[in-house]
Formats: sequence, C-alpha cells, structure tokens
Amino acid sequence: MLKAIRYKSLGYTSFFNPDTGFFARVPDTGKKDPFWSPHGPELMDISITNWCDKGCSFCYKSSTKCGEHMALDDYKRVIDQAAEMGTFQVALGGGNPNQHPNFIEILEYTATKGVVPNYTTNGRGMSDEILNATSKYCGAVAVSAYPPYDETAATIKKLADHGIKTNIHFILDAGSIDTAIDWLNQPPEYLAGINAIIFLNYKPSGRTVFEEKLLRNSARLDEFFGLATSPQRKLKVGFDACCVSGVFARTNANTSMVDACDAGRFSMYVSEDLKVYPCSFQSGLVEGDQLDSETTLLDIWTKSRNMGMFRSYFSSDRCGECSHRSVCMNGCPLFDELVVCGNR
Repeated sequence: MLKAIRYKSLGYTSFFNPDTGFFARVPDTGKKDPFWSPHGPELMDISITNWCDKGCSFCYKSSTKCGEHMALDDYKRVIDQAAEMGTFQVALGGGNPNQHPNFIEILEYTATKGVVPNYTTNGRGMSDEILNATSKYCGAVAVSAYPPYDETAATIKKLADHGIKTNIHFILDAGSIDTAIDWLNQPPEYLAGINAIIFLNYKPSGRTVFEEKLLRNSARLDEFFGLATSPQRKLKVGFDACCVSGVFARTNANTSMVDACDAGRFSMYVSEDLKVYPCSFQSGLVEGDQLDSETTLLDIWTKSRNMGMFRSYFSSDRCGECSHRSVCMNGCPLFDELVVCGNR
C-alpha cells in the first residue's frame, strides 16, 4: 500500500510503497525539490554490529570476530525515534548484521513500528530461521559480491528459494571494473534471479588503502558507464551516490532518475555504539554525535554542527560553473578522490 506524507509547510509530499520499495519526493506545483527534510531522515543506515569473520582488507570498519553488537534495547530506542520522525526504511549493516544474536527480533520489532528493514550480508549465517524472518519482514537484501563469487552465488540461491528480493552490491574500482563490464555484457547465470546490481564506488578507507584501486584511475570509465546506463543492458543497474558524478558527466541518463548524495539531507547513519553521523564513511574520520538519554536523533539531525557542515558543502559552489553542479551537488564531502566526472 502506497504511503503518502504531506509536508505542507515545506511544499512537498513523500510517497513510499513498503511492498515494492518505490519512493518519490514530489514538490508542490511551482515549488522546487526540497534540499533536505527538517522533520527527519527518510532513510537510516544502522550498524547493528561490528562482528564479522571475513576480515576483508577493504572493510572501512575493520570488522572482526571481536566486534561488538548493538544492544537490543538501544536498537529499539533508535527505531522508536526513527518511526516518530517519519523514517520509511532502514538499511541494517555491520559487520555482518544477520549474525547479530537478536537479529530476528530486530527485524520483527522494526516492522511493527511501520519501518521497513533491509540489510546487507556477506552470506554467512543465513540459517532457515533468518531466511524465513527475512521473507516475512524485509523489503530487500543486498549480497556483497566478492571473488571468487562461489559464496555470493550460493547466497543468491538461498534467498531466491525463499522468494526474497535480492540486490548485489559490487565494489567498483580500477581493477574490478573489468569484471563489471564482463557481467554487463554477459551476466553470470547465478545473477539471473536478482533484482538489480548496485555499483559502489571503492572508498579509500579500511584496513588497507590502495590508491591504485581508485575508480578514477581506470581507462574504461566511459565504456562502463555507457553499458550500465544503456537501454539494452541485460541487468537492472543502480549506483551508490559516490558514482553519480560519473553518471551525470559521462552519460545521457535522465538526471531526474538519479539522486545526489542524501547524507545529512535525507539520510543519516547510526553506529553500533550509538554515534550518529551524516554518512557511515565519516565514522572513522571524526567523532560522531552521541545518542543518549538527553539527546534525541531529531536533536542531532536538526542541530548537529556535523550535519550542518554536510548541508553547507552540498549547497556551496565548490564546482563553480559546472553544468552538473545542481544535480551532483559537488560530489562527495569526504573523499575528493571519488569524483569521476573528469571535471576536477
């Protein structure tokens, strides 16, 4: 059922279908698209654990088997406040979120508050109980794709067997772009049942930073973005906000179908220790705002200097007279290296 929330004083209406994931923000006649939502974020990215047993070198949270879980009561407090702010959905992450000891209760509680839970998994710990709860409560699951992709393929099959809407998260860098192009030209058979493949621009953050892996170092950017946005593509494709500079500058894609970064404008991140940031990738760079008994998420959203700095960046003229500035909003506030438009 389509939900609609009218913000008369702000001049727009938000529409969200919890069954399909459809979302639209529609300005009133004669009004511009809103720059941010003072009432609270529409999406929250929540790290419910920093526990993971894979130890990937590129993990920006350096998650390990010693990682801590968010307390269940703390999670419920976050979701209670999210629901009060009109948040439509949450993206649960980590670590590997489905290996949180209270994961099923987390999904159930989120749904009872009218908020749609989604999560990203590396594929481990996907028990029948987890799969059944996912099918019952979740909007979608994203599977992180890592070579040699055997585990990825097995996880996709498990989710498909339970009728769960499945996306693939593919980290795009100067090396993996070759695989991405191969998949766009001829998708592997195990991708046949997925909803979409979402390309995530490699961030220079994690246990080990590889400057040579930065996507902008690839000579195949035009080829990739051309294939990924072609009407004849064989896979449904999406991008994280850190790829949009390439979409805007290297393709003829309809800009109304692509959003600039929402961090601090329509989305926020909460870590497992209740630190709050505009973006999850900022968590290793600065001290976040602490959610506690005296400070609410809405307080942080509306009054935090950190949130304000992000909004100031997006509204600035950093990129000068670039024709894409109004839709790209200057690219990433954290990593200038992620800008792949070729204009700076």
